[in-house]
Amino acid sequence: QVQLRESGGGVVQAGGSLRLSCVTSGMAFSNYAMGWFRRAPGKEREVVATISWSGQGTFYADSAKGRFTISRDTAKNTVYLQMNNLKPEDTANYYCARPASIGKMPSEESGYAYWGQGTQVTVSS
Repeated sequence: QVQLRESGGGVVQAGGSLRLSCVTSGMAFSNYAMGWFRRAPGKEREVVATISWSGQGTFYADSAKGRFTISRDTAKNTVYLQMNNLKPEDTANYYCARPASIGKMPSEESGYAYWGQGTQVTVSS
């Protein structure tokens, strides 16, 4: 059974940093790309960043470029999202996700089959 468990969210002031973690189990972690998404109040869920199965390829939403870094640790079956210079508009519930297919790195929500429960990030001004 595939399980994704996020942690690391919290309340931070604008300009601060957080590192989100997503520990996975029940899957061959090294075979799959992974993604981070977020849903802000009243908005649709959107992609934040994705990383290829090897870690060599990454994709960032425009809102994340230059501030967020996605990475993965195969030994720990974990994917991370380092978020720096946080802004109030980054306030959202953040989810990690795994695609349905081995090797693919979709940037759309529809390409992902497994989701964590989410971790809340609140950035105060």
